[in-house]
Amino acid sequence: MTVAQKTRRYDRAVRVVLLDLPSYTPPYDHELASALARRGHDVTLLTSPFPFGEAPRPAGYRRDELFFPASGRMRRLAPRSRLRFAVKAIEYLPSVARLRRRLAQLSPDVVHVQWLALPRRDLTWLRRLAAERPTVFTAHDLLGRRGERSAELWREVFDTVQRVVVHSRRAVAELSAAGVDGERIARIAHASFGGSTAGPAGSAPNGRSLLFFGLLRDYKGLDVLVRALPDIPETRLVVAGDTLDSVEGVRELAARLGVADRIEWRLGFVPDDEVPGLMARASAVVLPYRRADSSGVLATALGHGRPAVVSDVGSLGETVSEFAAGRVVPPGDAHALAVACRSLLEDPGALVDAARGAVRAGAALTWDAAGEAHERLYLELLGR
Repeated sequence: MTVAQKTRRYDRAVRVVLLDLPSYTPPYDHELASALARRGHDVTLLTSPFPFGEAPRPAGYRRDELFFPASGRMRRLAPRSRLRFAVKAIEYLPSVARLRRRLAQLSPDVVHVQWLALPRRDLTWLRRLAAERPTVFTAHDLLGRRGERSAELWREVFDTVQRVVVHSRRAVAELSAAGVDGERIARIAHASFGGSTAGPAGSAPNGRSLLFFGLLRDYKGLDVLVRALPDIPETRLVVAGDTLDSVEGVRELAARLGVADRIEWRLGFVPDDEVPGLMARASAVVLPYRRADSSGVLATALGHGRPAVVSDVGSLGETVSEFAAGRVVPPGDAHALAVACRSLLEDPGALVDAARGAVRAGAALTWDAAGEAHERLYLELLGR
């Protein structure tokens, strides 16, 4: 049965509005919206200007940048400017008013929130929205990351909506332990980015090159990887991504450890068309995160058939272990990270086996499968 035939079993297409108000994850938003549109649903993405480049062009869905129009563009032009925070505060209420008017115009069957803008203030309109229509929230970043007050706030968010989507079994357990009703939690695996292992990015990895990729944040553990590098001899590390947190301390650490000459820094936003080349040149992608529930970087590595060495946090360790797509280490353990990297780089057979696992993961974790899983969730809500 084709996707179109499956969709025609229902009375009409589901009208879905996706909300990523701060425009944190445009690739994820785009792929999910496109997958739902391919299944015949009417999808609108409400968001703000993406500050790090051009957002993906909509494919079968609508994209409306109605939140933070001025501060969002300021962030693109001057990402380190403090003035944008003042502008953001000024335009918050007008943005909320535009959001409510647009939702009234669209009259969606389901609203699916990916990210809030100012969570404590957003609770006011979120409560009203969830009382009016089925509302889903994807917990890309779980509660308790920034202290008990933050955990209490996120519990309020999760109690407000009808369903909470997470990407890992660990997240299901964590939210259940925090008091979220297990029947309201839906686990949907994070699909892979890249979509194909054909071409250079799908070739078998070799050599001794590690890639640390994505927005550079302190919690992602770049310092742990640099501490491990002295114990990974004859290996080059490529660090590619925009610096949301300063990397000066890490660069000083590399100099003290005598590995600065083995690190290539490619600081700045990496356009989509440069990602396949980065992946093709990497023997493995390293994600030494201190915390996470999911990772678009891991999804990208798997989509390009690249092995990964990851911390055992969120869905990262679960995914790599399930598909034998690399190695899993405790977070913050530089020695274990070095041993794991060497086990791949010094054993060509192990590296090839891990790459095959990455290809299996990329083939299994598709956006069409994710779209179908979200469709089932929406229809369950509407049925009730």
